[in-house]
Amino acid sequence: MRRTLGSAVIAILIATTAIAVAVSKHRSRALLDAQQELSWERDRLKTEWAQLQLEEAALAAHGRVERVARERLDMQEPHDFVAVEEAP
Repeated sequence: MRRTLGSAVIAILIATTAIAVAVSKHRSRALLDAQQELSWERDRLKTEWAQLQLEEAALAAHGRVERVARERLDMQEPHDFVAVEEAP
């Protein structure tokens, strides 16, 4: 009787451990999948950020700003102006 009870307890412990290992492995794989997806998203966002920085640099170039000011806003450099220096 004692031997049967001990064998049953050991069998239950082995089964519990096997289930715990399976659950742990499943969680580990799910976390690895999530990490991989986040890595892909990070890489995509880095690429997009680099493209946006290039676009911003192109749009803010002095020559382009001056051309847009002249063509779209009909602006021009002043011909008559007075430069005033601030006294110290």
